[in-house]
Amino acid sequence: MISDPAPHRAVRQSRTASVAPLSGATPPARRSLLRAALTGTAVLGAGLAVGAAPAAAAPPTAPARKRPTTAEEALRELAAGNRRWSTFRERHPDESPAVRQSLTTAQHPFALLLGCIDSRVPPELVFDQGLGDLMTVRSAGQVLDEAVLGSLAYGVLELGIPLLMVLGHQSCGAVKATVQADESGEELPAHIQYLADQISPAIDRTKEGDARIDATIDANIRLIRSRLAAEPDLAAKVDSGALAIVGARYELTTQRVHRIG
Repeated sequence: MISDPAPHRAVRQSRTASVAPLSGATPPARRSLLRAALTGTAVLGAGLAVGAAPAAAAPPTAPARKRPTTAEEALRELAAGNRRWSTFRERHPDESPAVRQSLTTAQHPFALLLGCIDSRVPPELVFDQGLGDLMTVRSAGQVLDEAVLGSLAYGVLELGIPLLMVLGHQSCGAVKATVQADESGEELPAHIQYLADQISPAIDRTKEGDARIDATIDANIRLIRSRLAAEPDLAAKVDSGALAIVGARYELTTQRVHRIG
């Protein structure tokens, strides 16, 4: 289960050479352009509607779901959603016509999830959340690169999301491939070796066999979380109390998520 402790304050750590720091603050003019591009605007909606039949009258607006505004509230909402998911009581919130209409002009996600590309771990389903609730970034093994870092920075710096969660999972194929390649000495094909190079510092060499793979999954979550906490712009948000960065793990066997310290 995800516990609900107060957001921890990150301890800045020296960056690893493989992860470049985020750039400084975006100039105001560029920020407004980024917001317009990534929040979604009526211009895009109008373009898609060309040639379509006249739209029907907008449905009455349903009462808005209370949205978390702090990291503690966001963690509680994610925990509640994961309980629903793991007990087959999903609500599939925020999918109504009214919600879809409201999201044509703005978005206000309450949590930012860095997860794995694994098809069995889609954050919106695992946490039973809907449209506009979560901003998600996914890469194999939650590996960081400039595109991933830039996407996470956008969610925090431009949208003011208070919670950033690094979500790993049981039986991660990227971690397994990294451990096996490390043990065999074989080079992985194409760009997959890049993933292994990023994950390999997390290999837990105190364990053997499947236990090593499982322990490395946890160690990799901690490594990614610590790298994010060392990013100057994100660290400043943590220091001010506006952001919490946490690690968590999804168990395929139970469908439950628990915190990784």
